[in-house]
Amino acid sequence: MAHNQHLCQRRERQVPGPRRPRVRRCLLKDCERDFVPDDPLSRYCGEACSAEARRWSQREANRRYRASEGGRRCRREQACRYRQRLRERRACADQVAAAAREGYQKAPAEKKSGCQRPGCYEQFSPTPRSPLQKFCSWLCRQALRRVLIREGRWRDYFAARAAAAGEHPATAQSRPTLSDGYFRPHRC
Repeated sequence: MAHNQHLCQRRERQVPGPRRPRVRRCLLKDCERDFVPDDPLSRYCGEACSAEARRWSQREANRRYRASEGGRRCRREQACRYRQRLRERRACADQVAAAAREGYQKAPAEKKSGCQRPGCYEQFSPTPRSPLQKFCSWLCRQALRRVLIREGRWRDYFAARAAAAGEHPATAQSRPTLSDGYFRPHRC
């Protein structure tokens, strides 16, 4: 065969197919299974992991709210209403029964912060050397960093592809990126 007979088989002439994401690791702590994602920006291997990450996210939001001034005020008012109801129940009751404990369990004084990796419920105490610590270990920090870097690459790829086609890149719905300072321990 001559050199130019099968031009369509040459690498320069082939039209690239749609880009498929590679096998990746689930971001949820204690799962970390390898999976082939349906969407280039998926972080979790399935619905169960996504639901667990949603529960973790809601728990973290509740914790942050309870730590805020508005959350503490709301909790004080709630406790006041509870004590009023308790006084009313005791006045009506012939026997005083031991009141059951209600509310959130307080974390020990030495463990103040929770890990920012979805699914990680580890509590830790930030050291004086790094008071802005957000992760319980370097493994959790690297796992989230790896995901955010990969998502940034995919966003850049889709933006370049849209620009080459003359379309408006749909970057408005992309997730916010975190700077490298978010992952590095803060030095005093």
